[in-house]
Amino acid sequence: MAKKASSLLNMTLTLLIITAISAASLGYVHRLTKTPKAAAEAAKLNFAIRAVSAKYDNDPSAESFLIDSYDGGSPLTCYPAEQGGEIQGVAVGTWTDKGYSGMIRLMIGFDKEGNITGISVLEQKETPGLGSRMTETAFISQFYGKNPATNSLIVKKDGGEVDAITAATISSRAFCDAVNRAYRSVKAHQTDDKKE
Repeated sequence: MAKKASSLLNMTLTLLIITAISAASLGYVHRLTKTPKAAAEAAKLNFAIRAVSAKYDNDPSAESFLIDSYDGGSPLTCYPAEQGGEIQGVAVGTWTDKGYSGMIRLMIGFDKEGNITGISVLEQKETPGLGSRMTETAFISQFYGKNPATNSLIVKKDGGEVDAITAATISSRAFCDAVNRAYRSVKAHQTDDKKE
């Protein structure tokens, strides 16, 4: 009987030692990769802001601010683009949870008049070869220069102006939802600012 207790004790100690070594190794690797990962995320964000914004000479990511989503959902982040101290437009980190495979995140640039200056897809998990084609210039470019106040930026099947991706209407609708969320939220924020 004593032999069994000894084996159980040995196995327990061995398991504890292996667990402690594994935990220490994971912590060390996390510490090593934390700074490079944060730098890569910042570079990706700054690239997206540059890709969608009007010309600017400020640091939009350092001057970012949150605004409420017009529909009460998660807040959106705005990155003001200034040239010579004058606002030229804003890049807006927007989202929708209406994608075929879930969350879609976009960065959308608007000029001072509300016209779309660019769109960059930050995150999407749509079906490869179908909904994932939202990242292609052929689809995105139909939004450029359009103003959601005067253009119906919903898919043609729903009475709008946007050509949906073939066999990916849900993904196309979700993309339009994210675009309209950004515009409507910015406009609601501007209206709130004028009231104060």
